Amino acid sequence: MKNLRTTTELRNEALQRDPEFRAHWERTALARAIANAVIGFRIEHGLTQTGLARQLGMRQPQVARLEIGEHAPSLDTLRRLAQLLGTRLIVAISPAGLTATAGELPLPPSARVLEDLTSSDGSRLLVAAG
Repeated sequence: MKNLRTTTELRNEALQRDPEFRAHWERTALARAIANAVIGFRIEHGLTQTGLARQLGMRQPQVARLEIGEHAPSLDTLRRLAQLLGTRLIVAISPAGLTATAGELPLPPSARVLEDLTSSDGSRLLVAAG
Protein backbone atom coordinates (compact mmCIF):
# COMPACT_ATOMS: atom_id res chain seq x y z
CA MET A 1 0.00 0.00 0.00
CA LYS A 2 1.30 3.46 -0.89
CA ASN A 3 1.98 5.99 1.82
CA LEU A 4 -0.86 8.47 1.92
CA ARG A 5 0.10 12.12 2.05
CA THR A 6 -1.65 14.70 4.18
CA THR A 7 -3.46 17.68 2.71
CA THR A 8 -0.76 19.88 4.24
CA GLU A 9 1.94 17.97 2.36
CA LEU A 10 -0.02 18.19 -0.88
CA ARG A 11 -0.64 21.92 -0.39
CA ASN A 12 3.03 22.59 0.36
CA GLU A 13 4.06 20.72 -2.79
CA ALA A 14 1.58 22.75 -4.84
CA LEU A 15 2.91 25.97 -3.29
CA GLN A 16 6.43 24.98 -4.32
CA ARG A 17 5.71 23.95 -7.91
CA ASP A 18 2.79 26.18 -8.97
CA PRO A 19 3.46 29.95 -8.91
CA GLU A 20 -0.16 30.76 -9.79
CA PHE A 21 -1.47 28.70 -6.86
CA ARG A 22 1.12 30.28 -4.55
CA ALA A 23 0.07 33.78 -5.65
CA HIS A 24 -3.58 32.93 -4.95
CA TRP A 25 -2.68 31.39 -1.56
CA GLU A 26 -0.74 34.50 -0.56
CA ARG A 27 -3.43 36.87 -1.84
CA THR A 28 -6.17 35.14 0.18
CA ALA A 29 -4.23 34.61 3.45
CA LEU A 30 -6.09 37.31 5.41
CA ALA A 31 -9.47 36.19 4.08
CA ARG A 32 -8.72 32.55 5.00
CA ALA A 33 -7.66 33.48 8.53
CA ILE A 34 -10.84 35.49 9.10
CA ALA A 35 -12.97 32.75 7.51
CA ASN A 36 -11.56 30.17 9.92
CA ALA A 37 -12.18 32.46 12.90
CA VAL A 38 -15.78 33.13 11.82
CA ILE A 39 -16.55 29.46 11.20
CA GLY A 40 -14.99 28.52 14.54
CA PHE A 41 -17.02 31.16 16.38
CA ARG A 42 -20.23 30.10 14.66
CA ILE A 43 -19.70 26.42 15.49
CA GLU A 44 -18.65 27.15 19.07
CA HIS A 45 -21.81 29.19 19.63
CA GLY A 46 -24.20 26.93 17.70
CA LEU A 47 -25.14 29.64 15.24
CA THR A 48 -26.34 29.34 11.68
CA GLN A 49 -25.01 31.74 9.07
CA THR A 50 -28.34 33.57 9.31
CA GLY A 51 -28.07 33.84 13.10
CA LEU A 52 -24.54 35.18 12.88
CA ALA A 53 -25.56 37.58 10.13
CA ARG A 54 -28.29 39.02 12.37
CA GLN A 55 -25.78 39.59 15.16
CA LEU A 56 -23.38 41.29 12.75
CA GLY A 57 -26.06 43.43 11.11
CA MET A 58 -25.46 41.68 7.80
CA ARG A 59 -27.32 39.38 5.47
CA GLN A 60 -26.62 35.64 5.33
CA PRO A 61 -24.94 35.78 1.88
CA GLN A 62 -22.37 38.21 3.32
CA VAL A 63 -21.50 35.72 6.07
CA ALA A 64 -21.29 32.94 3.47
CA ARG A 65 -18.82 35.05 1.45
CA LEU A 66 -16.76 35.67 4.60
CA GLU A 67 -16.64 31.93 5.30
CA ILE A 68 -15.50 31.07 1.78
CA GLY A 69 -12.28 32.97 2.47
CA GLU A 70 -11.71 34.24 -1.05
CA HIS A 71 -12.00 38.00 -0.47
CA ALA A 72 -10.41 40.09 2.27
CA PRO A 73 -13.04 41.63 4.55
CA SER A 74 -13.31 45.40 4.84
CA LEU A 75 -12.10 47.24 7.92
CA ASP A 76 -15.73 47.85 8.86
CA THR A 77 -16.41 44.10 8.74
CA LEU A 78 -13.29 43.39 10.80
CA ARG A 79 -14.48 45.94 13.37
CA ARG A 80 -17.90 44.27 13.58
CA LEU A 81 -16.31 40.84 13.93
CA ALA A 82 -13.99 42.02 16.70
CA GLN A 83 -16.94 43.51 18.55
CA LEU A 84 -19.08 40.39 18.22
CA LEU A 85 -16.26 37.97 18.99
CA GLY A 86 -15.24 40.14 21.93
CA THR A 87 -11.63 39.97 20.86
CA ARG A 88 -8.92 41.98 19.20
CA LEU A 89 -8.13 41.23 15.59
CA ILE A 90 -4.51 42.05 14.91
CA VAL A 91 -3.21 42.34 11.36
CA ALA A 92 0.47 43.10 10.81
CA ILE A 93 1.92 43.50 7.33
CA SER A 94 5.59 44.10 6.74
CA PRO A 95 7.71 44.46 3.61
CA ALA A 96 10.60 42.19 2.72
CA GLY A 97 13.51 42.71 5.08
CA LEU A 98 11.32 43.46 8.08
CA THR A 99 9.56 40.71 9.95
CA ALA A 100 6.22 40.50 11.68
CA THR A 101 6.44 37.37 13.75
CA ALA A 102 4.32 36.74 16.81
CA GLY A 103 7.43 37.04 18.99
CA GLU A 104 8.15 40.55 17.73
CA LEU A 105 4.69 42.00 18.21
CA PRO A 106 3.21 42.95 21.56
CA LEU A 107 0.41 40.41 21.32
CA PRO A 108 -1.88 39.98 24.32
CA PRO A 109 -1.24 36.75 26.25
CA SER A 110 -4.57 35.35 25.06
CA ALA A 111 -3.79 36.03 21.38
CA ARG A 112 -3.72 33.13 19.01
CA VAL A 113 -1.99 33.38 15.66
CA LEU A 114 -4.44 32.65 12.86
CA GLU A 115 -2.04 33.10 9.96
CA ASP A 116 1.68 33.79 9.69
CA LEU A 117 2.71 33.85 6.04
CA THR A 118 5.88 34.95 4.33
CA SER A 119 5.12 35.70 0.69
CA SER A 120 7.33 34.80 -2.23
CA ASP A 121 8.42 38.46 -2.40
CA GLY A 122 9.62 38.30 1.23
CA SER A 123 6.78 40.36 2.68
CA ARG A 124 5.00 38.98 5.72
CA LEU A 125 1.42 38.85 6.97
CA LEU A 126 0.53 38.03 10.57
CA VAL A 127 -3.10 37.72 11.67
CA ALA A 128 -3.92 37.08 15.32
CA ALA A 129 -6.99 37.17 17.53
CA GLY A 130 -7.17 37.62 21.27
